[in-house]
Amino acid sequence: MKNSILSSRFSLFLLLFLTVISLKTVAANPIVIAIDVSPSVLNLQNQGEVVTVHTSIAYNLVAGSTVSLNGIEISWWKSDDRGYFVAKFLMSDVKSLKGLVIGGYNTLTLSGVTKDGVSFTGSQDIKVINNIPAGKK
Repeated sequence: MKNSILSSRFSLFLLLFLTVISLKTVAANPIVIAIDVSPSVLNLQNQGEVVTVHTSIAYNLVAGSTVSLNGIEISWWKSDDRGYFVAKFLMSDVKSLKGLVIGGYNTLTLSGVTKDGVSFTGSQDIKVINNIPAGKK
């Protein structure tokens, strides 16, 4: 009987320990998702209002207010026709990111947290240009 109680306590301790280790591993390693940024070429002269980021994570899993793009707070979000999370950011905020390389590729990273508290992230390189449209020169 005494061995049975000790065995049960040890099993419970081991289960709790493994659960804590698993949670720390998940928290330390965010889920990597695919993203598709639109526009994929950002013209600083563009008069557009939003940058849209389509993702490969289900809409119902995401805590929308936790999502950011290179530290820019999300403006609004929605689900696409397939049930995936779509994030919208003010284009003026994206154009104002420090360190943008004009004429080169820049990495945009979307990050956030699921409703279960699991971090996720995805990145894409976009080209940044500063071309005045032909009719406006």
